[in-house]
Amino acid sequence: MPQIMPERHLFGPGPTNAYPEATVALGFPLLGHLDPAFIERLDNTCEMLRTVWGTTNQRTLPLSGTGSAGMEAAFVNTVGPGDVAVIAVNGLFGERMCDVAARCGAEVVRVDHEWGQPVDAERVAAAHPAPKVIAAVHAETSTGSLSDISALGELKGDAILIADAVTSIAGTELAADDWGIDVGYAGTQKCIGVAPGLAPFTISDAAFERRIEKPQSWYLDLGMLGGYAGTKASGRTYHHTAPVAMVASLEAGLERVLAEGLENVWARHWAAGTALQNGIEEMGLDLFAAEGHRLPQLTSVVVPDGVDSAKVRRYLLERFQIEIGAGVGQFASTVWRIGLMGPNANPASVTLILGALKEAVAKA
Repeated sequence: MPQIMPERHLFGPGPTNAYPEATVALGFPLLGHLDPAFIERLDNTCEMLRTVWGTTNQRTLPLSGTGSAGMEAAFVNTVGPGDVAVIAVNGLFGERMCDVAARCGAEVVRVDHEWGQPVDAERVAAAHPAPKVIAAVHAETSTGSLSDISALGELKGDAILIADAVTSIAGTELAADDWGIDVGYAGTQKCIGVAPGLAPFTISDAAFERRIEKPQSWYLDLGMLGGYAGTKASGRTYHHTAPVAMVASLEAGLERVLAEGLENVWARHWAAGTALQNGIEEMGLDLFAAEGHRLPQLTSVVVPDGVDSAKVRRYLLERFQIEIGAGVGQFASTVWRIGLMGPNANPASVTLILGALKEAVAKA
């Protein structure tokens, strides 16, 4: 007999429980990827992505792949052998940016920060006099820290500014055009509240004109992708078989977010995250990310001395069906990461997590 999996309360840094509308849309009858009805759905999705990105960029589209595909597309289309890429590193995903840029042949100028601290825009801007790109993570998923991307936009000069917004999009304020973001990538599985599998992506016309003409990746070549999705001005060109069910789900998730009101969604995430962080401190636990730069949608907690991190996480999973995340790298056993994203950003989730965590720590 097949095993029936228990219902999980997913409060980790990875996939969240999706909005019901997005889950229902996954079961819609499948359309062909060239069906006019699907093309209309794709165009509607791209238009809504412009709203959540805060941009008018013509080439704003869902890439067929997770947020990591978005990261690779950002670099493979903008840097080649010998190009200078200044990259801020204040967590795992800044490190991953360095790896991807190096694989493209770029000369990587790495600007390290203490994990849990925000990016220092002035130090990043001063790292090289004329880089091709400057890149940073807006909301660092590995630490729960939030950085000021607008400050980098003011100091970028002629550089192309790349921003990772995987955890921030539809959860905290994001204004690509106003902040000077030239290339941005995100994920669907966090605050947008849709299953993982697509990478919301945007690139400005100016950055597109400076792209690598023939990037190493055919699949992620924005010169071809831009004619398939995100733009109707130059006519439709076929590129690949789109994941039609995922696009339908993303459309439904975005409609849900925009029906609530983007600023209302930001406020809901802020209220839930603040309540959780206040409750954790009232329990006598310490928060990991720097005060004043903490993500509301992803709270990083210092594991108390003498407490077995894995044992607490296992107790939460087995006793309450609650899944929270461990830390990463050197903080794998000393930090917990608790996500309140999408439909999980609500007072009931805060109450559930605080009560269950208190009991789990006491039992550890």
